[in-house]
Amino acid sequence: MVKVFFRGLTVQLLNPNQLFSVFRVSITKAFLAGLCLSLFFAACTANNSAKTNNVTAADNPGKTKTSVVRFGYQKSAILLKSKGVLEKRLQPEGVSVEWTEFPAGPQLLEAMNVGSIDFGHTGESPPIFAQAAGASLTYIAGIAPSPASSAIIVPQTSPIKSVTDLKGKKIAFQKGSSAHYLLVQILEKYGLKYSDIKPAFLPPADARAAFVKGSVDAWVIWDPFYAAASKTINARVLIDGKGITKQGGYYLASRKFAVENQQTIKAILEEIKKLEDWSSKNRQAVAETLAPVLGIDLEAMKKAVNRKQFGIVPINAELIAAQQEVADTFYRLKLIPKQINVKEAMLTPEEYAALSPS
Repeated sequence: MVKVFFRGLTVQLLNPNQLFSVFRVSITKAFLAGLCLSLFFAACTANNSAKTNNVTAADNPGKTKTSVVRFGYQKSAILLKSKGVLEKRLQPEGVSVEWTEFPAGPQLLEAMNVGSIDFGHTGESPPIFAQAAGASLTYIAGIAPSPASSAIIVPQTSPIKSVTDLKGKKIAFQKGSSAHYLLVQILEKYGLKYSDIKPAFLPPADARAAFVKGSVDAWVIWDPFYAAASKTINARVLIDGKGITKQGGYYLASRKFAVENQQTIKAILEEIKKLEDWSSKNRQAVAETLAPVLGIDLEAMKKAVNRKQFGIVPINAELIAAQQEVADTFYRLKLIPKQINVKEAMLTPEEYAALSPS
């Protein structure tokens, strides 16, 4: 201890060794306190995260928590919006519907992943790419396959006469879409590799522009874009999905929305089923309704409607196996970064039974 005098006062100072000991003890205590708090908050965060990630519909039986359904749609399902059936069904329950249009499934699921929409439909491929990228989504119901509703088209005067002529050619399609998988299937069926073609990843509007300008040799596309192209830009069908396409796509929801809003989802599926059943029996009326809304020639719209298979199908073991095959194919081609298990994005059989339309 050192004593010094300062303005008449005697002040005792610690010598350097004592001062260091006190400082070391204080720092140690502060560190231990901080460590305890950090571990406490980390445990709480991990516990909450685990609860969020592992929540299932069984944790919220029969509940509906939302007051609005943010529905993402593509032009191929615009009739659901045009008819207003969801609004009529959900409005008495205090639930409104907001609609957002997307050019294709990948963009729709990207919006779902960031929380911009709750519910939507895509082909079989977009959920695979989304799940591989870590998106939190849930398969809700299957869509009946319509093999003739998608095709590879070429210009009318193109020298391409068969699938094998596509080797070395530049082909436009939306990456990660049903068109992407259709192309892969067609190439493999005719003995070509995916690496044999030059992909041009373009959404429908840009692909159409490139096709018209001659910037690409072929275009893989689905209705109603397919029907419109066949009518207005004099395209020729090289091959369609008949005998190849086995799935029609899926209705999907964000995981959070799926587990918290079973009643609303069940009501949505019931209205979709009713509209699909009506559409199957009233194809002329469907074409007449959609033609002006989509700005497509009525005769072209009739073709699109007549080759569509209406209906939704339950998700079962067969459908899950078919979807896993899609995932395995894209992984084999190194088009997704990791192998995925599609069951991780599925509900349980009991949960699907609870959502099944009456």
